Amino acid sequence: MFIQTKNDGRMTMSRTTLGLMGVLLVAGSVSAQPGPPGVILSEARVVSVADRVEALGTLRANESVTITATVTETLSAIHFDDGQRVAAGDILVEMTSREQHARLEEAQARLAEAEQQYDRVKSLEAAGSASASLLDERRRDLRATRATLAAIESQLADRLIKAPFAGVVGLRNISLGALVTPGDVITTLDDDSLMKLDFPVPSLFLPSLVPGLSIEAQAPALGDRTFEGEVASVSSRVDPVTRSVQVRALIENPERQLRPGLLMRVELLRDPRAAVMVPETAILQRGTEHAVMVVDEDAEGQALAQRRPVQVGLRRPGEVEIVAGLAPGERVITHGAEKARADQPVRVRAIDDGSRPLSELIARPAEATADETGRMP
Repeated sequence: MFIQTKNDGRMTMSRTTLGLMGVLLVAGSVSAQPGPPGVILSEARVVSVADRVEALGTLRANESVTITATVTETLSAIHFDDGQRVAAGDILVEMTSREQHARLEEAQARLAEAEQQYDRVKSLEAAGSASASLLDERRRDLRATRATLAAIESQLADRLIKAPFAGVVGLRNISLGALVTPGDVITTLDDDSLMKLDFPVPSLFLPSLVPGLSIEAQAPALGDRTFEGEVASVSSRVDPVTRSVQVRALIENPERQLRPGLLMRVELLRDPRAAVMVPETAILQRGTEHAVMVVDEDAEGQALAQRRPVQVGLRRPGEVEIVAGLAPGERVITHGAEKARADQPVRVRAIDDGSRPLSELIARPAEATADETGRMP
């Protein structure tokens, strides 16, 4: 109800009208009071993690040798092609050995005669018809003939080059009929069934470097494929210039994709452990202090938020390790923590288990997972 004054023409309201409007404003404010804030939760889970140390390494074959000649002779036969796989003991190269074969036949004949002479004198000496000194002389001749035969067989072996172990030969650097001398490279032989990866690690991590640690390696030449292996040994010396220690890891190579000399990026998985992990969005940071908002039920089943100080450790993309302050299975607020207050109720909109995108969880109606009182789903 309005009353117009006659003095200045301004409109005024009666006390009755003012009182009625005050009641309406109070009632409206009570009815418009917001409910508990809606939040999205995630469960703290235990996963296997490790501290990663990055390095660059060089691949080596498990066994590697350069095939060379040990004598000066011409090649009479070549039994391998470039890149061929050979077994241990396979003949790779033959050298001319006609003279040695002739001497071998002569030595074998002399050995047979020496054995006959020794056996004859031995029987005569037993019957008393020959002296012991004659038997000793025949024994000496037999031993000398055997030594001569062994020397000739060794010369023949030097002219027959065999693979010392199974592997793949490299490029052939000689031709049939060529004269080779000691030190001339004929080819290379690599056992690439198992590869050795050598890489330096700062000596700061020396206490945790033990055989058995896992590694993951990638070669730029082979794309994004990851090769797994484990540390086999650690060098006994620290480089005084770089203050690093050389580490050797072994990588299985069944598909023969890895080759000696290949550069690889290495990640050493140091200090493997089971860690409690939460999404990175759950961490509340104030200065050097970290906390999370933990949601639990009270005696009436209502969801209450509690601020919990925590200690963080390893960080991974989208995840943070909780070293202390949080137990596996507890639920923390990942979205909506800025609206939640300690010891105040919240309304759980969804539980993020990683199976659905965040946009779907945000768009999901709150009543699908919680009622207006904020009870846990």
